[in-house]
Amino acid sequence: MKKFFYLFLFISASVFATDVSNPFVEGNNYYNNGKYEAAITSYESVLASGQQSAELYFNLGNSYYKLHKVAPAIYNFEKALQLNPNDPEIQTNLEFAQKMAIDDIKVIPKVGFDKLLADFTSSYHYDTWAWIAVAFGFIFLCFFIGYYFSGTAFKKRIYFTGMFVVLILIIISVSSGIFEKNRLETEKSAIVFAETASLKGEPKATSQETILLHEGTKVFILESNANWRKVQLTDETTGWIEAESIKEL
Repeated sequence: MKKFFYLFLFISASVFATDVSNPFVEGNNYYNNGKYEAAITSYESVLASGQQSAELYFNLGNSYYKLHKVAPAIYNFEKALQLNPNDPEIQTNLEFAQKMAIDDIKVIPKVGFDKLLADFTSSYHYDTWAWIAVAFGFIFLCFFIGYYFSGTAFKKRIYFTGMFVVLILIIISVSSGIFEKNRLETEKSAIVFAETASLKGEPKATSQETILLHEGTKVFILESNANWRKVQLTDETTGWIEAESIKEL
């Protein structure tokens, strides 16, 4: 009995030690204790290892927000929202962070079928759409098995109808995932990280300044030219900005 008891203690200690040494858990502990710089270091180490999640970016955004670092807070909340578009807490905290930004640029709403399609597909990340398609595929298999083994024509019609409906849902899910992935790759957005950045009419330092942007402003990248990026603001103003002044989402 003692051997089993010591074995249990050993396993428990091992699990606890592993959990404590987890950088994400360490970051959470630092954050809860008000050590936001240390929390950021832990969270960033997780990102550096190639791992990412909405929770990780959300916690990182909260840490930067606590330190009143506008651009990194907005950037990480935006990254979290890309992975989990329907999370109201992420949306709320992003709005709070955006209120710290100096620039108050009008948002011109887009209209038309493309807008409706984008609104629908952006309700989930493309990875989530893939898992939804897999789930529907499993349901399709269940309907097929029911159709194959059903003994009456009535049941066969029900299962066949179910197979047809689920097949349509699979096609919609796969198409939505492909569209959303293409949209994210095409619609490149970025956050201004420089304290101030000039938006110019041409991609050169001597060009006339169109508008002065401040950290935390979101822009959409339209074109690249050496170390310059042609961007569009949410009010549809366009211009050129130095690449080092922004960080792409």
